[in-house]
Amino acid sequence: MDHIPATNATKGAPESLLNRTLETGASMVQSFEPPKRLCAHLNAFHTYASQPGRHVEANHYCAHLNDDVRQCILYDSDKPNARLIGVEYMIKPHLYEKLDVEERKLWHSHVFEVKSGMLIMPAPSGVPDAAWEVAENKEMEQVVELYGKVFHLWQTDRGDELPLGQPNLMMSFTAKDQFDFEKVVGERDQRFGVDHEHKAKIREYIAKPKLHPDADSCWDGKGEGHD
Repeated sequence: MDHIPATNATKGAPESLLNRTLETGASMVQSFEPPKRLCAHLNAFHTYASQPGRHVEANHYCAHLNDDVRQCILYDSDKPNARLIGVEYMIKPHLYEKLDVEERKLWHSHVFEVKSGMLIMPAPSGVPDAAWEVAENKEMEQVVELYGKVFHLWQTDRGDELPLGQPNLMMSFTAKDQFDFEKVVGERDQRFGVDHEHKAKIREYIAKPKLHPDADSCWDGKGEGHD
């Protein structure tokens, strides 16, 4: 296995030859069945529920548990040595609506993420843009109605070299005025070779579902609210 360069600020020594050898051996004989279920890579930004506006980019690697529930592993990049920074669960509205009031306040919507073009499904190299947009929009048609519950374990945005402290409940943005949308999303777009304005335009046909008022609780009284 090729050496993975240390391109992040994680505390610790470079991976040893022994660990690389053990890693290679394990990958040849173990099955890793749960990760094989991963079916989508999504990229978007989360905000701290306790500090709305403070944000972290998250690469979601998601799998369906069933037709109503998804689970996602969150990383700080899409590179081989990316740090696992959190988890997200996504559920359909009929499950969300059955939760009690306090539980519902822990969940967020995805409508603004989808409709603004902030949420993307990065394309693999070699796939024509037009063909990929069809697949991406089909994914967005489903995600737009889901509610998500996110906990981040590693505060990479403040430069932590290890996952310190308690997990942090995270939320989604629901309007452009809640952070420096054009700068932050624009920089992400450059790295992935996408354009959120174009994505917003080609997603105009996707209907906005009626949102439950208990979702996105960190924005109560802040910003523009649900877009």
